[in-house]
Amino acid sequence: QWQLVESGGGLVQPGGSLRLSCVASGFTLDYYVIGWFRRAPGKEREGVSCISRGGGRTNYADSVKGRFTISRDNAKNTVYLQMNSLKPEDTAEYYCAIRIDDGGSQCPRSSMNYWGKGTLVTVSS
Repeated sequence: QWQLVESGGGLVQPGGSLRLSCVASGFTLDYYVIGWFRRAPGKEREGVSCISRGGGRTNYADSVKGRFTISRDNAKNTVYLQMNSLKPEDTAEYYCAIRIDDGGSQCPRSSMNYWGKGTLVTVSS
């Protein structure tokens, strides 16, 4: 059974850090482009970051550039999202998702093939 399981969310103060993990089971992440998305209360799901199959290319939403870092460890079948300098507006449910590799490093929401169930990040003092 395919699964993507996110973890690492929680409550953090503004300026703090969290590292999210997304572990795949039932299949290998090697063949997929992977993205992180988030949905804030009352808003639509938006793309946060995306990483190519080999990990050499990454993309970030303007709102998180310079603060978030995506990485992958194919040997551990895991993708990470390191989030630093967190702001209250980063509060959201965070999801990882995969799509079949086409040599690119973009993660259009409509192109993602499989989603995890999310982990909640709350940034508040």
